[in-house]
Amino acid sequence: MASAVMTSLPQFNGLKPQIAPASPVKSLVALQPMRRRGQGALGARCDFIGSPTNLIMVTSTSLMLFAGRFGLAPSANRKATAGLKLEARDSGLQTGDPAGFTLADTLGCGVVGHIIGVGVVLGLKNIGAL
Repeated sequence: MASAVMTSLPQFNGLKPQIAPASPVKSLVALQPMRRRGQGALGARCDFIGSPTNLIMVTSTSLMLFAGRFGLAPSANRKATAGLKLEARDSGLQTGDPAGFTLADTLGCGVVGHIIGVGVVLGLKNIGAL
């Protein structure tokens, strides 16, 4: 009885169902073809260098790096106070940049820029503008 139940379930190889040879037991699961309603949020692709998705990601990351480098965003050497003012401090991190922009600042601003870009891309994809 247990083997009859196991053979009646559809078998998958990757994402496509594998059609089993004719078995004496009818399938208990009705396989219906999946309808594609669109590509969904995960269908946003960066097809080429000038694609809208790529331009959004490059712009958001560049703006965040610009803000961090020129003192418009908090960094390792500029902390934000309770009144959201930026004040200088010595973080102890070595840098060769005259403005004090460190490797940690570059990575942090790049990550935040990517997060903002992904939010914009998925939001525009959701409303159908992209």
